[in-house]
Amino acid sequence: MSTKRTAHIISHTHWDREWYLPYEKHHVRLVKLVDTLLDKMDQDPNYRSFFLDGQTIILEDYLQVRPEQKDRLHTLIQDGRILIGPWYILQDAFLTSGEANVRNMQIGHQDAKKVGQVSKIGYFPDTFGLVGQTPQLMQQSGITNALFGRGVKPTGFNNTVSDGDYESSFSELLWEGPDGSQVLGILFANWYSNGNEIPVDREEAKAYWERKLADAEKYASTSELLFMNGCDHQPVQLDLPEAIRVASELFPDTTFVHSNFNDYLEAVQRSGKQELSTVKGELRSQRTDGWSTLVNTASARVYLKQMNQLGQAMLEKVAEPLAAFAHILKAGEKYPHHLFTYAWKTLMQNHPHDSICGCSVDEVHREMVTRFEKSRHVAEAIVDDSKQAIADVVDTSRFAQAGENAVPVVVFNTTGWERTGVVSIELDALRLYFRDGYSLEEASAFVKAADLSGRVLIDEQGDLIPSTFEDLGLQFGYDLPDDKFRQPYMCRRVRVTFEAEKVPALGLKTYAWVKREAKLAHSSLLAGDRVMENDLVKIAIADNGSFSMTDKKNGRTYQDLGVYENTGDIGNEYMFRQPDGEKALTTHGLLAQIRVLQDTAYQASVEIIHDWAIPASGNETLEEEQRDLVYYPHRKAQRSTQMVPMQIRTVLSLSRSGKGVEIESSFNNQAKDHRLRMLFPTDLSANVHRVDSMFEIAQRDNVPAVEWENPSNTQHQQAFVEVCEAGAGDGVGVSASTGAGASAGASASAGTSASAGTSASASASASAGLVVANLGLNEYEVLRDGRNTIAVTLLRAVGELGDWGLFPTPEAQCLGEHTVRLSLIPHNGEGTQFGAYEEAYQFQIPWTLCQTGIHNGRIAPTYTPFQWKGGEMAFSSMKMNEETGDLLLRWYNMSSCNTELKVQSNIPHKNFYKSTIMETNGTMLEVDAEGEMALPIGPCEIVTIGIHK
Repeated sequence: MSTKRTAHIISHTHWDREWYLPYEKHHVRLVKLVDTLLDKMDQDPNYRSFFLDGQTIILEDYLQVRPEQKDRLHTLIQDGRILIGPWYILQDAFLTSGEANVRNMQIGHQDAKKVGQVSKIGYFPDTFGLVGQTPQLMQQSGITNALFGRGVKPTGFNNTVSDGDYESSFSELLWEGPDGSQVLGILFANWYSNGNEIPVDREEAKAYWERKLADAEKYASTSELLFMNGCDHQPVQLDLPEAIRVASELFPDTTFVHSNFNDYLEAVQRSGKQELSTVKGELRSQRTDGWSTLVNTASARVYLKQMNQLGQAMLEKVAEPLAAFAHILKAGEKYPHHLFTYAWKTLMQNHPHDSICGCSVDEVHREMVTRFEKSRHVAEAIVDDSKQAIADVVDTSRFAQAGENAVPVVVFNTTGWERTGVVSIELDALRLYFRDGYSLEEASAFVKAADLSGRVLIDEQGDLIPSTFEDLGLQFGYDLPDDKFRQPYMCRRVRVTFEAEKVPALGLKTYAWVKREAKLAHSSLLAGDRVMENDLVKIAIADNGSFSMTDKKNGRTYQDLGVYENTGDIGNEYMFRQPDGEKALTTHGLLAQIRVLQDTAYQASVEIIHDWAIPASGNETLEEEQRDLVYYPHRKAQRSTQMVPMQIRTVLSLSRSGKGVEIESSFNNQAKDHRLRMLFPTDLSANVHRVDSMFEIAQRDNVPAVEWENPSNTQHQQAFVEVCEAGAGDGVGVSASTGAGASAGASASAGTSASAGTSASASASASAGLVVANLGLNEYEVLRDGRNTIAVTLLRAVGELGDWGLFPTPEAQCLGEHTVRLSLIPHNGEGTQFGAYEEAYQFQIPWTLCQTGIHNGRIAPTYTPFQWKGGEMAFSSMKMNEETGDLLLRWYNMSSCNTELKVQSNIPHKNFYKSTIMETNGTMLEVDAEGEMALPIGPCEIVTIGIHK
């Protein structure tokens, strides 16, 4: 076999839709680039190939402005000269949900197939680290490779490459997911611009290729060398064919090819001689000094992360299952595929790494807010139509015996588990339509005079349900019928709040607000002004506003919870940097104002007010260092001596059936250049912790690798993070990040003001674990403070973008009002078995409620279309497939142990089959005599079940 080397030159442009310029300014440049590319390819057949950055949205963006170029563009795609897909957009991995990534792949494939072939390239050129389940997701998408630039090899300021002891011996490697799936990994060892701007001048070309060939051979395991001809927003190199001709003449021992990824990968696989390293799990740059991981994009502009969490939940966990439910139950209720595609695309336009990471100029993120709202509004419209369609077929006739004024309420649980929780709905107790001849004055007077006394809530058995109602008074409203003009009305509106108990998974339960002479004896969850208690936990609040939580299942008490910590931040949107020598400020020694906010039979709430003062900003040195482009780890700036007030309002709520306590924190930020966190000391003995990631509960080390120098070791989370007593959770068997993703510890400089001597109850001998769930708070740290404190970032305020120049971002200081929500869930040491993980996942998903009337219906007042059992399986999605009309359900195994999934359908169907994330038809699954399907599930497996109706 010849040992002659081949230089594969792949032309591309990495197209950040928005970043250091607003979207439309990049958009204009994109149109120019594609115009130039089309002309070049038409005129020069030697310009063979161009990779369009792996994202089909580029086609939409271009044709939006140049629709007349559609045929030219599509012809070049169909001829295989312009390669597109497999994604719709190049998304961030850790800040977007598993289902969002699946929809991204699905929609990218759909759009690419409409035009030509899908490029089966797992393309992650600049993604800020990669999740452990990526190999499995690629394999289920029919992709056997992953090409990436970050996560294994360190990159520094302005993406400079540094040498060191890498996890992989070569730029080619085997990447293995927690389930055992493997793909061929290609690391852009010299970045995805290592073949950029190739000279045509012979002298320049000789020096260029001597350097570039040596750099590539330094890392390559074969003689097939990859050169990426392009970079961020890089224009097309028009003289590339000539540059390749010159290089071939200068280096006859090298074959220079204007190549593509398919040809390059085939060549690598054919010529592979070296034994490649196997890298397992997450790729998070943990074997580095920790200064260039870009991890703190998880806390840049937290408001974006909160909007994204809600937007994703509304689409994948509420709108999709309700629309599928409505389609199944009500003839003629079509599943709105077109609306879902539009809503998902609009949401995903916020998912590229420079967008959702919050590391762009202010104009970019202003436009993102509008996109989030647009996508959410579509989801809400789908939910409104779907819930009403379902409510219309619920049999509520049994409530007729409660009187003509009975108002039925349907409570929907769109999570994958049975659910209990406090819900609230605004009901129209009385409506008068103007169409019936009422004048505005008559309608208003009649509605105002309505008697709403003596109203109570009952369930379908007629039993009283503890509830409260607030009279919201006279309200204007309107209907928008499908068959006539809008119908305005005046109404008397009330807000009814209660605890909905044991609503079935993916199902519903019906109640009614009725007039009845009945009274429930008052009961309370309060045991004093500062103590809340139910059958599972006890919360006691201290003078400083911190609180303890006792887990009654094992007697374990967690102390000093809920202390706030504030530090300076002289970093940027990418990375946090605490000033040298600074001691963190905390509320540990600050007296708080404490009062009871709510005392009902179903919930108690206590309000805690901290009147605090923190430094106003960084000092003048920070501005100087920013202007001088001082790399943030080398900065010497400190915080200002000027102080500004920060009042923090915390509400702790405990429900009657709650497994933990919910926290709502709100504040008006008037300070700059700082970080605010909430601290939760666990006092649990553990060397590792667990964190929710994409289709995975990843296990990470509490202490960083020896290479780690950054005092801060913040990390990404999605729904929750957990510390569990060492040895207590062996049965959980979550996936460990043993390769490049082996995690690190926590900020030594931040610390905690809680007394280090305070610990969990010494008499408690049972196993224990503490889960901290969040809504859109994607950054946490397990502190190396002797207490394994979980620190969750609530706000990070900075004034510049960072990276390769000075880009001021005053809006990244996040001045103004903020509200965040968390939930603390203790457990006996095995989070999945005892429901803590389920509770954390349910915390992510809004309840859905619907007012309806008294009518007959085809489904019972308590109903679910499916039952399922699955040990440590987590339910992920329920949706319809557009091509087949089949119902698709997805779960994933949270453990690294084998388990079994059982599903039983309550709706007519022909068969079950096992599918993939691409929803292709697969192996038919047998059912037993009772109609139950049982399927063995492998460790950390993502499984999709199709139901053919």
